[in-house]
Amino acid sequence: MAETHVLFVEDDDVIREATQLALERDGFVVTAMPDGLSGLEAFRRDQPDIALLDVMVPGLDGVSLCRRIRDESTVPVIMLSARADSIDVVLGLEAGADDYVTKPFDGAVLVARIRAVLRRFGHAGGPAGGTYDDGVSPDGGLLVFGDLEVDTEGMEVRRGGVPVGLTPTEMRLLLEFSSAPGTVLSRDKLLERVWDYGWGGDTRVVDVHVQRLRTKIGQDRIETVRGFGYKLKA
Repeated sequence: MAETHVLFVEDDDVIREATQLALERDGFVVTAMPDGLSGLEAFRRDQPDIALLDVMVPGLDGVSLCRRIRDESTVPVIMLSARADSIDVVLGLEAGADDYVTKPFDGAVLVARIRAVLRRFGHAGGPAGGTYDDGVSPDGGLLVFGDLEVDTEGMEVRRGGVPVGLTPTEMRLLLEFSSAPGTVLSRDKLLERVWDYGWGGDTRVVDVHVQRLRTKIGQDRIETVRGFGYKLKA
């Protein structure tokens, strides 16, 4: 099995070096960069399996770097932020990040989140942008919801016959909705099924990903049920 390559962008020397050592002890190959521009260069050169980006790095901030990465790749991205309530967390998720971790963080927690994201992407030590591991079992074949077509075997989505590009996290989310159309799914349930959270997580992660999904498959396709969650209109 190939080793998992992590790109880690962090400007604090102590945090960068300590985290790199911790990740390497857990078997990851780590490329650590001190700023966004060198991080983007390393991403393009090394094609890592996952990127860990601190929000406040010099040169090219973490949110902008995430956006640049998402323009080129569906590789998973985890944002690192010193404040859980920071608007930068939401901006990072809106830019295409799949999850975030608040600093200071425990090394074991960070490793667990990395492994959870990689499992979601169907990654087993292989290359970035690998196959989707949907984690749900809808009846195979083509699911049709109005002008939306979800191919659960080919992992392809079309809207009005036009292919829709989704990140693996967005695809996992859509598969959860399409496996139970018309059924309300709570934010906590989605965190558990899509993000593999075995504990309470930040529901903003769900909200932002639903917003991103709506922009791609239609704003009215996923309905908000206030106080309960979301459902896919059948």
